[in-house]
Amino acid sequence: MNRLKLLVQIYYTFFKLGCFSFGGGYAMIPLIEREVVEEKKWIDREKIIDIFAVAESMPGAIALNSSGFVGYSINGIAGSVAALLGNLTPPVLIVLTLSVLFSTFSSNPIVQRAFLGIRPAIIGLISYAAYKIGKTAIKDFKCLIIMIVAFCAVLFFHIHPVLMILFGAAAGIILTSIGNVVHFKNINMEGDK
Repeated sequence: MNRLKLLVQIYYTFFKLGCFSFGGGYAMIPLIEREVVEEKKWIDREKIIDIFAVAESMPGAIALNSSGFVGYSINGIAGSVAALLGNLTPPVLIVLTLSVLFSTFSSNPIVQRAFLGIRPAIIGLISYAAYKIGKTAIKDFKCLIIMIVAFCAVLFFHIHPVLMILFGAAAGIILTSIGNVVHFKNINMEGDK
């Protein structure tokens, strides 16, 4: 019974998140983080950052990928299914309802102004998500350099983000390996004295 209660909580949590996912998955990242890390304490901050990184690098919607991974981390495959269904239910119902209503009210000035106001809010949510992830992900000077190189490569040279993810992974492996070798040599030199 306890497991069923947890699955219902996962479904309900992601149902609530799905109700407010204007702007797609990137706008949903701070909401997911607040719910599962700060409110429910199901996952720690380090793990959620890793989940977002993996979810972003995979094909598909980041909100669904994140939901599936978070649900799996909480309660295995059943948790993943509960999170995905919870996340999908509101948008499906909302889109079905809006598709019927939008054709009727799309020329209404109030509706047009509402959508005009939603856009800046979405940009704010995405910026906040980038700030929160950056605070946790950028741990040292090497990470900062990798971030700057990746940002510039995508912005100025239009290199595909998947290539930048692969570059970041490779750079992290190489720099960590070099750091470990240097650290090991320093320990050996101090031991020889």
